[in-house]
Amino acid sequence: MSSEPIERRVSYLGDRLRGRRCQICGKEYFEFRDYCGNCGRKSFGKMVDIDLFYEKGKLEICTLVNEPTNKFTKLGSYIYGIVSFHDGKIRVPGRLTDRMIKQGENIDFSVLEGREVVPRFRRRYSVDRSDVIPTISLAFTFADEYYPYQEYTVAKPNKEYDNPGIVGYGVYTSKFRIREGNIERSVPFIDEDSITAAVEAGKTALIHSGVDSALVGKIYVGSESNPYAVKPIASKVAQVLKLGEECEDVQGVDAVDTEFACKAATSMFKDAASLVSYPKSNIQYAMTIGTDNSQAAPRDCPGGELDLFVGFGACAYIFGKHDVIAEIEGWYSCTSDTPDFWRRDGEPYPMHGGRFTGDPAYFKHIRKSAKKLMERLSLQISDIDYFVAHQPNVQFPVRIAKELGFKEEQYLPSLQVAKFGNTYSGSSPVGLAAVLDIAKPEERILIASYGSGAGSDAYSLVTTSQITDKRKRQKLTVKYQAENPFLEYVDYTTYRRLKLGM
Repeated sequence: MSSEPIERRVSYLGDRLRGRRCQICGKEYFEFRDYCGNCGRKSFGKMVDIDLFYEKGKLEICTLVNEPTNKFTKLGSYIYGIVSFHDGKIRVPGRLTDRMIKQGENIDFSVLEGREVVPRFRRRYSVDRSDVIPTISLAFTFADEYYPYQEYTVAKPNKEYDNPGIVGYGVYTSKFRIREGNIERSVPFIDEDSITAAVEAGKTALIHSGVDSALVGKIYVGSESNPYAVKPIASKVAQVLKLGEECEDVQGVDAVDTEFACKAATSMFKDAASLVSYPKSNIQYAMTIGTDNSQAAPRDCPGGELDLFVGFGACAYIFGKHDVIAEIEGWYSCTSDTPDFWRRDGEPYPMHGGRFTGDPAYFKHIRKSAKKLMERLSLQISDIDYFVAHQPNVQFPVRIAKELGFKEEQYLPSLQVAKFGNTYSGSSPVGLAAVLDIAKPEERILIASYGSGAGSDAYSLVTTSQITDKRKRQKLTVKYQAENPFLEYVDYTTYRRLKLGM
């Protein structure tokens, strides 16, 4: 246990900002207590939980920490302050994240103090290789910058559909980018990893769907950059987002990590859809997340070619049969043992098979899954409004789209790799989200993912009228994240430092 004051503060709070309120006098406490200091014994049994995870606060006062102590040193200089909630009823200490302070920079605190902030889910500090990585929500960003405040309101379902489908989704990428040539790539801040991205994407998906998190009975998280060799990401996401029924700090949800290179998430779309369709499962909603801090060796090392394309981000989808925005019409999957991309146990970075990653791998599997699915559903190219392919670079998805016969207006809306880089498990899901951001009702989307090793999943989705109804709940769209004026660009040295994290 660290001796840092912040560690003592969060030891009983967990990953979510929460406290208690007295129902007699209204006094709030940033801690779990059974009685109110004002009301004394008459308040026993009348204290209620309050949760600040989806709320926004105000930065009341702040200062600059120039020489971080102990395990915070990798953060460099950072801004620390007091954040208040509920008009000052609760005040908590917190760190401003996503701000890189230059050496000798003069900070004008007057332009920061008084502004609204939102809690961020982040890593707390660096740890030894054998330690559990601590996380916290006592980090904040401004509510009117890159990550806007979004209210989470649970909505009562209006309509049950015959077929399962997507009921909500969320995309999360950092505001930091590296720009080289004709491609920009998302870069994690130093306190972010695939776990923090998965939580943020899942949080956004819940906000967009309006689904009660207690009704999500299954979560799959696909990644090839789990900070742990043994320990799931899904358990952390389920706990932080309170998925499933909560009972004595245990969530009534089945949580599992999946692995199949870049299709670890899309492979589970069909499983999620099947589960919510099976009446005896008692599962109304299932969440699937693809998340990666995409790994690549430095450029002067073997395998360093990948360093020109890798990105960072996560994409979450919630499947169900109520208030569906895109019904699943059908799917087809194919698999072969093609070792085009791999990472041996204990090795820090992946290797790839060079030119063999193209035709024997990527193109062969996507071609097979897309064509077979269209045959099964008797679809022509003209029947499909949008085509989404896995995007390891700019050239591959364009080439396979043209080969299959799609026109630019069908595949360009999904092509996001030049804005975020290859987000691995999040790659084709981000492309699908970009299409869902703009699609109209009754339009058909064909998505064909790819995972090295190798395989592809093709799905046909048909949008419903609810896609436009729910759109107003989503501020953090793909376009918003790609064109945001608060994007911050870093050089190569900073990029490598941030990729490694705390």
